[in-house]
Amino acid sequence: MRALVFDKTLSFDPRRPDPPPAAGDSLLKIRQAGICSTDLEITHGYMQFRGILGHEFVADVVSSPNRDLVGQRVVGEINIVCGRCDLCLSGLSSHCRARSVLGIANHDGVFAEFARLPAANLHLLPSTVDDDQAVFVEPLAAAFQVVKQLGNRSAVSEGRRWVTVLGDGRLGFLVAQVLRNAGFPVRVVGKHPEKLSICEKWSIRSRLLADIDPRHDQDIVVDCTGSPAGFELAMQMVRPRGLIVLKSTMYAGKQLNLAPLVVDEISVIGSRCGPFREAIAALSQKQVDVASLISRRMRLEQGVEAMNWAAMPQVLKVILTMD
Repeated sequence: MRALVFDKTLSFDPRRPDPPPAAGDSLLKIRQAGICSTDLEITHGYMQFRGILGHEFVADVVSSPNRDLVGQRVVGEINIVCGRCDLCLSGLSSHCRARSVLGIANHDGVFAEFARLPAANLHLLPSTVDDDQAVFVEPLAAAFQVVKQLGNRSAVSEGRRWVTVLGDGRLGFLVAQVLRNAGFPVRVVGKHPEKLSICEKWSIRSRLLADIDPRHDQDIVVDCTGSPAGFELAMQMVRPRGLIVLKSTMYAGKQLNLAPLVVDEISVIGSRCGPFREAIAALSQKQVDVASLISRRMRLEQGVEAMNWAAMPQVLKVILTMD
């Protein structure tokens, strides 16, 4: 099969072996896949991953131990878990001690014609969610995880109602829309005026980073920048006893001064994977605009070029098509 492979360098392989079968796995024929910041970070050394990249996708089920799935259009959760360890049994299966992660850790991803995932990871898509929208289910679920961790507006303690999202990229815009829909007053801070202009159509406030004077006065700061500098800025912006939600995964050797977390008694919440059902429902009900985030579609054979495109500051989402 054709695949985009990372093994110290990134290359397109026109004759990659098909994924081998494993007990409980479903064989998926990938329709489309999205490039995200984690894919880019892997090529810089993050997770020391080797293999087929990609974890945001929509696919058709070719075969499955669950016969009801065969022929259906699906998306899939990225954590492949054991179901037996203490964390799985306590309801924290996304943190399974023996987990592998699609296209990120010990499991080939979806930048290929075919991929495999356990049937339990798969979610059926309604006809009201098209393929373009479906590619965004995984990152949108990650955005919903922020709201889940903060709680609804009425449950947020006094002084923790205003939210600043750092980063005018793919994930930052999804997080901002989800927070807005949940009733949080939110603004986006970024570096690119042409990208920030999209916030106007969503009735979300935005500010250029160059116009911001960090004054330790923000109640909640969500870091979606994907850079160590973003976390440093979040520490400069958040008020004493404020909250930072960290969405960025990054590979960097830069040392960070974490003393402000202690001196200002700042809380930090790591935020990762989220609820797929809520993301699918939001897309089905047209509550979140993802079409405006698509910058370019490219064929799988153009994968190396597509990754370079996705790394450009002015680009939002690049979608890989398999046909």
